[in-house]
Amino acid sequence: MNRTIFIILIFTLTCGNLFAQRNQRVRVEPQIQTVAEDGKTLKRKVAIARFSNETQYGKGIFYDKKNDPMAKQALDILSARLAASGKFILLERADIEEVKGENTSEDYSTVGADYIIVGSITQFGRKNVGDVTLLSRSKTQMVEAAVSIRLIDVSTGQIIYSEEAKGEAELKSTTSFGLGGTSSFDATLSDKAISAAISQLTENIINNCMDRPWKAYFLAIEDGSIFISGGKSQGINTGDSFIVKEKGRSVKNPQTGMMMELPGKTVGKIMITLTGGDTPMNEFSIVEFTEGSINEENLANYYIEEIK
Repeated sequence: MNRTIFIILIFTLTCGNLFAQRNQRVRVEPQIQTVAEDGKTLKRKVAIARFSNETQYGKGIFYDKKNDPMAKQALDILSARLAASGKFILLERADIEEVKGENTSEDYSTVGADYIIVGSITQFGRKNVGDVTLLSRSKTQMVEAAVSIRLIDVSTGQIIYSEEAKGEAELKSTTSFGLGGTSSFDATLSDKAISAAISQLTENIINNCMDRPWKAYFLAIEDGSIFISGGKSQGINTGDSFIVKEKGRSVKNPQTGMMMELPGKTVGKIMITLTGGDTPMNEFSIVEFTEGSINEENLANYYIEEIK
């Protein structure tokens, strides 16, 4: 009799160890790879202008929209993802006044970036699901989040990429024969669900930015020296060559009613002779023309583009 009780006790403890577990699952895309050392990449300047929480989650009487913890966490996650790619210079531009809603007629020229990202958490939900059988009991905490992203080209003010993605995270705990741990409220699931959604968007953001040619602009001509924007932090080095284009004519698109710029015309080629500046915001390069020329009285009518 004692032997039978001992066997039952051992069986119970063994099953308890097998079934009493906490399983955590997060649906997430593979991490973005960093830039290969053997490939030259001209970094784009990107500013995350705003990340808002458009859901009702966590909004009480004393809610402060400017200090929403979920929105701040989403902004930090996206910044970390883009920085890890090694293809961007991230500028601190939270709450830029120039970015307001969907109005693409805003003037973005003072932002100091090539692209602006506007994001929002559009959906957030949390639920608990339980399952009880004769021998075991399980409880699953589930969090779902949806994140929307808009990527704006500063030079045109146009939204060049817009998408929404959803992410999920869950934590499951199981007990058997009354043995096993139980899971309490896990606040980290919120961050993991938002991170999973943002991870699905990150690669598309990178591709949309990198598929467009890198651009720089003429700053001034002083004592025969020609200054352009951009420097070492963006990957520009002495001896690099770029083409110079004259801006195309602005025309009105009858289908959208918006102004658009026709493709530019190549008018010359330049080579970097010197780089200067100590921050991404004040860096510059000095160049000389190896082919062609420009009208020095109208520098704003030209731009510099990488050679593909």
